[in-house]
Amino acid sequence: MFLRIVYQSFRHQARRKLLAGIAIALGVAVATAMIAVATDIGDKINRELRSYGANLVVTPQEDTLDVEVGGINLKPPSDGTFLNEADLPKIRGTFWHHNIVGFSPMLPVTVKVGSGSGAKDVTLVGTYFNKALSFSKDDFTTGVRITHPWWRVSCGDGKESPNCGWPDDNSQNILVGERLATKLSKRPSDTLEVSGRQTTISGILSTGAAEDDQIVAPLALAQQILGKPGAVRRVYVSALTKPPDALSVRDPKTMTPEVYDRWYCSPYVESIALQLEEVIPHSHAEQIRQVAQNEGTVLSRIKGLMLLITLAALFASALAVSAAMATAIYERRVEVGLMKALGASSFAVSAIFFAEALLLAIVGGIAGFSAGALLARQIGRSIFNSQISIEPVLFPIILAIAVFVTFAGSAAAVRRAVKFDPVFALRGEE
Repeated sequence: MFLRIVYQSFRHQARRKLLAGIAIALGVAVATAMIAVATDIGDKINRELRSYGANLVVTPQEDTLDVEVGGINLKPPSDGTFLNEADLPKIRGTFWHHNIVGFSPMLPVTVKVGSGSGAKDVTLVGTYFNKALSFSKDDFTTGVRITHPWWRVSCGDGKESPNCGWPDDNSQNILVGERLATKLSKRPSDTLEVSGRQTTISGILSTGAAEDDQIVAPLALAQQILGKPGAVRRVYVSALTKPPDALSVRDPKTMTPEVYDRWYCSPYVESIALQLEEVIPHSHAEQIRQVAQNEGTVLSRIKGLMLLITLAALFASALAVSAAMATAIYERRVEVGLMKALGASSFAVSAIFFAEALLLAIVGGIAGFSAGALLARQIGRSIFNSQISIEPVLFPIILAIAVFVTFAGSAAAVRRAVKFDPVFALRGEE
């Protein structure tokens, strides 16, 4: 009997129930889209933020600070210690190697450019451009074209040249910073004497930083000039990391084994730095704090904005449901009065209306989830140029949210209904 009463009651006032259902569906759709994007946004935003460069730097444990004045490295070539280039592919053997987007070694060397009395001291930086490497059975490429995507190579005057572009990592070709090229009056395809070696300029490099006054060359060429095969001064690593939280900033030495395992198996910038130190002997890895902290701030603010949008949409949905239910119950006050006059308890009356609200929440929740899934996919395509994955576990969560919003919006109206006096309600009075 109860189900029949609920069914017959649900069929009445179709327009008001349709409006309430649309309000629920819209609120739930926004919530579904925001939750789906928020749960799948970490890696996508991290990959977008990787365009700002590396977030980790690896140096020798005993290395001292480089002494540079005006972009010129004043440290003697034999000073300091070096990392071993042969150890770098081991980075692909870390626990979070899939999160390593790329790495680029750097070896700055002070060189003489030109000959005779006109020779100038210039910093030459040896690095990987797009180096093909392998570790175990894993073949991959890495270099500054991945870790420093803002570096631009041009022909200087805008003209096409068959020799203009990025140098090959196995060549003797170089890039010259745009300010240095202007000082030397050099352009692509010109030759340049570097520490007694004849090199060919592949392109003009523009970075907006110190490299504009430097020469950038294949790492092997810098090692030859320095006379130290396999030497690397530092390694810049670009890794997808998790935003910092209370666990990430704790000292690993003070952790219990269980907490340490959880910290080690989380892609914090600190845990990835430790793993880099483990695979590269005699090294020290640390985060480039400005980059890492900015990433965490951006992620936190975006997720906070999504939470605010979700709460606002659900609150608006609850208000719409409340208005619709209040009007519907007021119009049915005679029906409520009759039920109470026939002996229906307040619990029975409220159960009927809450059962109607439950059906409304399920229908609106299913419709809202479907619309929200489509909206999330559209957001993924338009903003991240990729698909946003909808986890199956999200469906019952969304239905629970729809039920909660509908009950919250209906509670005040139902409470008022159970307080109707049957005498006045049957008269059509309040």
